[in-house]
Amino acid sequence: MELGPDIAAIVTGGASGLGHATASALRAAGVKVALFDKNEEIGPEAAARIGATFCAVDVMDQASVDAGFAQARAANGQERILVNCAGGGFGAHKTVARSKETGEIEPYPLDKYVKTIELNLIGSFRCIVGAAAGMMTLDPLPDGDRGAIVNTASVAGEEGQMGQVAYASAKAGVIGMTLPIARDLMSEGIRVNTILPGIFDTPLLARAKPQVKAALAAMVPFPKRLGAAEEYAALAMEMIRNGYFNGEDVRLDGAIRMQPR
Repeated sequence: MELGPDIAAIVTGGASGLGHATASALRAAGVKVALFDKNEEIGPEAAARIGATFCAVDVMDQASVDAGFAQARAANGQERILVNCAGGGFGAHKTVARSKETGEIEPYPLDKYVKTIELNLIGSFRCIVGAAAGMMTLDPLPDGDRGAIVNTASVAGEEGQMGQVAYASAKAGVIGMTLPIARDLMSEGIRVNTILPGIFDTPLLARAKPQVKAALAAMVPFPKRLGAAEEYAALAMEMIRNGYFNGEDVRLDGAIRMQPR
């Protein structure tokens, strides 16, 4: 897909981290961008900084997502690009654990499991459905593209660690839906790909102590450092631009393979 001012994009989780780096790269290519983010403290300033439109959106709420699409399309027109970066976890819990203090058997808090699935998997799918339905109303570009969708999974989706069952299964779901959705949309000229980041230097790690970050970086075979958000953005941009990139789940992790703990 050739990028420029005639193309509109939506980036979820676009106010910070991987999403903001990708939104910045899209703006540098001349694309009109809307940021979907529920953080109304940093979102407007993040959008203004790169010349994007901020839409206060909670991807776990259908009405909020619908309103975001309407606002983004009113500002920029129908999007041809969706990048799903909204996600996260809600604490580490074993499937069933034994209390160190009392020995009591403690099952995983089901509400936290459901919330993690709703954010990472259902939230991504909700935005894919909304974007793809809009893209289908567009005429194809000269290269045949009507649109391109990039999702964010995680290496945890393939190698979840102890206590990561909710997050790992949610991200595995994102990986698992990539090819079926690409097949569902193939006759419409809409491509779907997913990135599996390893350990990236994002705001989620900003609160970590330097020694913790150093230990995480040492786990990476090469280069021995945390990933940069701009490196994620570069791969997302290639998936968007390259018309033969479709139905793929691609690790971006410095060759790391996560250990059990």
